[in-house]
Amino acid sequence: MLYLNDRDIREVGLDWPSLVESIETTVRILDSGDYAQPVKPYLRYKNPQNRIIAMPAYVGGNVNAAGIKWISSFPDNTQVGLPRAHSIIVLNDPITGEPISVLSSPLPSIVRTASISGLMIGYFLQARSLERIYLGIIGWGPIGQYHFQMVMALYGDRVERVRIFDIREVDLSDISSIYKDRIEVEETWADVYLKSNIFITCTVSNHRYIDMLPAEGSLLLNISLRDYKPEALASVKSIIVDDWDEVCRENTDIQQLHLKHGLTRADTRMITDVVSRHCLNELRADEPIFFCPMGMAVFDIATAVYFVKKAREKGIGTELQ
Repeated sequence: MLYLNDRDIREVGLDWPSLVESIETTVRILDSGDYAQPVKPYLRYKNPQNRIIAMPAYVGGNVNAAGIKWISSFPDNTQVGLPRAHSIIVLNDPITGEPISVLSSPLPSIVRTASISGLMIGYFLQARSLERIYLGIIGWGPIGQYHFQMVMALYGDRVERVRIFDIREVDLSDISSIYKDRIEVEETWADVYLKSNIFITCTVSNHRYIDMLPAEGSLLLNISLRDYKPEALASVKSIIVDDWDEVCRENTDIQQLHLKHGLTRADTRMITDVVSRHCLNELRADEPIFFCPMGMAVFDIATAVYFVKKAREKGIGTELQ
């Protein structure tokens, strides 16, 4: 099997247009029904805030791969200088079941998350014909930073301003000088929220804090899942999820809307409706759109297949017997 560690995957590099295209292809496969994906279980023990998640899936079509992502999230790790998350993806031959590759790195998971956001932003921009992007990011950890990298790579020529807030100090030392004059570090999350037409939450917050209605016509990418008080979203009619059964649990903002405001599956659209049926084109231009992705194993498998293919083409990685 081919073994790829974090250094190998970084050597492969990030081609954001190709990564987003890979996710879009997988969405269409998902819409066709040529996939298998059980609802992912959460393993908890001792400290209930910690969790290890098993994410198995098969993706058909031209991806044609099966496998599993095994990812841990231990929030207190950051206090002792360790990454919050650790992730391993195993790919199996879909015919024989033989393990064919292992990816030991959090990067595919981070890239998968940002690529789905990139796909959603692309369809949002098509539907709204937005000339200038005012990007807001709450949370400047790895997820927030890779979202910034993705947006600038794909849509940087349309980004007028980037506003960032984090309860910790925001370090911009790794940001290219060509972008720094467009970045503002704000003092509160509200300064970001109210001035953004594309707003992304990438926090590890243990409590909900957003208590204001969103800006008209904005796209809200709720990557961290637990940032909005239900009353802030009660009037939002355009809600997109990746999978209702996955996201309406584990104390997500979607589950809170379900429990407190009666949100149902029928009140939402799926990412497949965005890509395959262009449902965003049906919405009024002033209507905010709330996208809440729990994270689907099919996208992890497709992203892993992408990295393995590129690594083999470039001769990167270690062949294990």
